[in-house]
Amino acid sequence: MQAKATAVTAQTEGCSAPQLGGSDPLYRQVMEVVAQSISSGALRPGDRLPSLRKMSSSTGVSIPTVQQAYVELERHRRVESRPRSGFFVRHVAELPLVRAAPRGSRGPARYRSVPLVQRVYEAIDRADLVPLGIANPTMARPATKALGRCMRRVMSRQGERTINYPPTLGEPVLKRQLAFYLLDSVGAQIDPDSICITNGAQEALALALQAVACTGDVVAVESPTYHGMLELIDSLGMYALEIETCPEDGISLRALERALAGRKVKVCLFATTLNNPLGVSMPQANRAQMLELLARHQTTLIEDDVYGELRFDGQRAVPSQFLRSGRTPSTHPGPDVLTCGSFSKTVAPGYRVGWVISARHRDAIARLKRSHSCGSPALPQLTLADMLASGDYARHLIQLRLALGQNAALMTSQVEAHFPAGTRISKPRGGGVLWVELPEGLDSEDLFERAIDAGVSIAPGGIFSPGKRYSNFVRLGFGHVWDEATDRALLWLGGEVSRLAA
Repeated sequence: MQAKATAVTAQTEGCSAPQLGGSDPLYRQVMEVVAQSISSGALRPGDRLPSLRKMSSSTGVSIPTVQQAYVELERHRRVESRPRSGFFVRHVAELPLVRAAPRGSRGPARYRSVPLVQRVYEAIDRADLVPLGIANPTMARPATKALGRCMRRVMSRQGERTINYPPTLGEPVLKRQLAFYLLDSVGAQIDPDSICITNGAQEALALALQAVACTGDVVAVESPTYHGMLELIDSLGMYALEIETCPEDGISLRALERALAGRKVKVCLFATTLNNPLGVSMPQANRAQMLELLARHQTTLIEDDVYGELRFDGQRAVPSQFLRSGRTPSTHPGPDVLTCGSFSKTVAPGYRVGWVISARHRDAIARLKRSHSCGSPALPQLTLADMLASGDYARHLIQLRLALGQNAALMTSQVEAHFPAGTRISKPRGGGVLWVELPEGLDSEDLFERAIDAGVSIAPGGIFSPGKRYSNFVRLGFGHVWDEATDRALLWLGGEVSRLAA
């Protein structure tokens, strides 16, 4: 065979690979074509290999031969296969995994990082900074065109409806579509009337928390956890209790049991389907044990499911509310569970459309919704309902997960290449952020200020704990279209951390 292997990926289009035709078996020659592209950097961690048909056409060998080559590359751990997506360049981890929070509870605490959070948000809002400080995964693959099509259809059919007052609990068509979608994706049987549409997940969490807890109550949270949860808990006069969270398996059940036995925890506010910032998805068996614990102690669970759709492998984790018998949220004797979600991390953060699901607390949530905002804008709701009904949403998620998986591998490889010894990293199963543990003694708040001056935004680790446990951690977001500015920002960050650690 004398045909050249060309266009190994979109990034290498037009570059010739070595000719096939040596004495080695053809599948080994195809393996060498891919291996050389990886070694040269033409294919980077997270990149998708060409389809079997495309590689067969470019090399002149049969599809079964290409498949044999890809399977062998996977056996040698150079690539990995993903269901219904293809083969991808595998990232081989070199840095160790981040460590869990220190053992032992410091007791319930108020949030002490509000001024720092304000500075972080000010940096996020600056267009002149490379946006590594924000968790905005949908921007890795913006859905602008699909949303535009859906909005035009809505305006042509329901223009007058879009400018009228919306129902307090949300547009019925969106609630029905959400119920249909969750039935199809996780087998959840949901009464649309148990859904309240909110202004993003933050309002959903606020309504849920106020429906089940009061000023002075203790709220258990993962450690580390999303800073927005901590600021919300503090703003309501409540106390956050950190629960040790493993970067591989999620919440420590032993730590949770100790906390529940030692004091009255009114609510657990967890993101077990996919945590921010660790990117860990708690195994289903562990979550079932967690629900038994909560039921025994009569503790309510509010689950933040905003990242649940964004596992790189496409295996959608079932929200805890639907893990019970028949996966229905109605009459099971388990704990009280409220589920919060939104479209902000999957398709349209600017639309501010979220939801909270709870049949038991529907009336209390409705009263709170009326007092907070009366309702959520109709046009974004109707547009997203159309996107769900048309199938555009499901198709968009496939491409978004693919882009995020590639970006995660790229960012991991860049951190490993540029950051010094003593650095540790998370291994996210999905989402849009990497959790990085810097060498001992480094101050991530100081690094944050230095990064701003250098034109880069990051999120310092202290804001992800009420007790500022993570002073030498940073969260780096990869939810954006990867470009040279991202590469330069990570090169600068690695160099600055190396200099500070020297």
